[in-house]
Amino acid sequence: MDQEEGSTTLDNIVTQFSTYEDFLDSQITTVDLYYLEDEGLARQLVELGYRGTGEVVKREDFEARKAAIEIARLAERTQKTTLTSAGKDLQDNFLKALAVREEDNRSGKVSSVIFIRDRNSHGQEVSGYIDYAHRLKTEDFEVYFSGKKRLLPRPTDMSFYNWDSHIAVCNSTPNYQVIADNPEGLLFKYKKDRKILNVDPKARRDSWKNGLILRLR
Repeated sequence: MDQEEGSTTLDNIVTQFSTYEDFLDSQITTVDLYYLEDEGLARQLVELGYRGTGEVVKREDFEARKAAIEIARLAERTQKTTLTSAGKDLQDNFLKALAVREEDNRSGKVSSVIFIRDRNSHGQEVSGYIDYAHRLKTEDFEVYFSGKKRLLPRPTDMSFYNWDSHIAVCNSTPNYQVIADNPEGLLFKYKKDRKILNVDPKARRDSWKNGLILRLR
């Protein structure tokens, strides 16, 4: 049996039986109990591989895999419950785009950058680039997906510009390094794969699969 088959067999066993003792009992026959007259001894012989009708599985392997499956199950359930876009009747295309990418940005499968140009509560025009995955970790997006508040760039985001006051700010994030002093304009280097995102609309973005999420007003 190769490693992949062994892993599949172990997963099937761990899924089928609640405890290691339940698995051992499934390998014991009535004949075993008749001759041994001791259930505990019968279990020990199965555990050591001397008796049994199926696969030999070590206790530590069973319990380790059981724990791993439980951790994965809880992580999946937690992930699903933390999707703030779940169950929302979204009409706005921008919010729909955020919702489609929320789970993958939370899990780290992808990393998306949001560009917004809008007016703040003071009527000032602001624009900026937002590290979506980072904002998801540091802010509750329920207010945005529920329509209670509009998502706007902040001076703490990757880039922020106030067109009225001419205040410009750039900040690197846990996911991106900001390269501001570049002849080609503003660049973002993704720290995991070190690929460069050029936000110039005329630049090719073929190598950066996640692209940009835009909202312009």
